Amino acid sequence: MNQSLHLSFKPVTPNNWEDLVTLFSSRGAPGDCWCMWFRLSRAQFARQRGEGNKQALQAIINSGEVPGILAYDGDKPVGWCSVAPRSHFSSLERSRILKQVDDKPVWSIVCFFIAKPYRRKGIMNFLLSSAITYATQNGAKIIEGYPLDPQNQKTPDANAYHGLKSSFLQLGFQEVARRSESRPIMRYSIKES
Repeated sequence: MNQSLHLSFKPVTPNNWEDLVTLFSSRGAPGDCWCMWFRLSRAQFARQRGEGNKQALQAIINSGEVPGILAYDGDKPVGWCSVAPRSHFSSLERSRILKQVDDKPVWSIVCFFIAKPYRRKGIMNFLLSSAITYATQNGAKIIEGYPLDPQNQKTPDANAYHGLKSSFLQLGFQEVARRSESRPIMRYSIKES
């Protein structure tokens, strides 16, 4: 990781909603999604694409639910990771590739977004580590991720929003299922102290 960065993370709450808006409104951000893809049916997602998804995410945050965490370089928001109990992501169950592995309660990491000037600087690993910390602090015993396992060495940034298998492996996740050549289900188990 770049040593000149001063990274920290914060859960997204009404107090820092505008930081998330700033990050997502930057050039290249997932403005139409607002990280609602995994929370909605495809029809509902399409109906409220863009501003409707933004309002839906803000309503989640205003209800007291934390849908993810932000990475900051100093005071500047530079990255996002969507992390919450799997039950908050209804489309996972409708996916033949990402459906439940077993009946154990898990938290899910479904999405990353990193501001373009901060890509390829280790922010994804920082966010992944911070998501583990946040989920653990909130009672998670198992954390799942659904990263891309690229079949070639070069992965366009736009395709890496699920994270990369290599990052998950570096932080101790293990593959527990694979129903697609390029999309493993990986888990991190919290060690009891």
